[in-house]
Amino acid sequence: MTFRCCASLVAASLLLAGLAACSGSAQWRTTDITGVMPDLAFTLTSETGATVHADDFRGKVKVLFFGYTHCPDICPITLGHLAAALRTMGADAKQVRVLFVSVDPKRDTPALLEKYTDAFGPQFVGLTGTQEQLRELTKRYRVAYSYGPPDENGNYLVNHGSAIFVFDRQGHVRLLMNRSDPTKAIAHDLELLVNE
Repeated sequence: MTFRCCASLVAASLLLAGLAACSGSAQWRTTDITGVMPDLAFTLTSETGATVHADDFRGKVKVLFFGYTHCPDICPITLGHLAAALRTMGADAKQVRVLFVSVDPKRDTPALLEKYTDAFGPQFVGLTGTQEQLRELTKRYRVAYSYGPPDENGNYLVNHGSAIFVFDRQGHVRLLMNRSDPTKAIAHDLELLVNE
């Protein structure tokens, strides 16, 4: 290959890289699902006992995660991972709300949800609802949940998904995350959305 040919390839590569940088597209480190799912919409009960709607969180970047407070592993690990990412974001973390939606309304009272989410940080908000409200919301985001048989003490496990959905300030779905994503990647992408 001649020097002129190599120089042409380098110039073409630099031009393509420059065009990509000028296109304004974000360099996401988690999964971009923009437009794949509907905007954030719900009517639920908050950890204070008040009825809340998705629009009550407009202006914040929203992280949506389904689980329950008696979860032995996935929920505390995932919420702890998100809390670690938020701690690295500094003041930008104030612009994020992690909406932890309990799919176990029988046990997860507002008071219990508040105590649980407070352990992870001020950006965490506990939500739950009636079975009808929960089914509507989980169906909207293609999430399933079910209840295991109770033991002799009435305790039971809840099977639920582990996907983390991220919505921008306007409530449009943007990203899909999971607990295996590095903390730095989660923080990076949340900061991009906060600063859009």
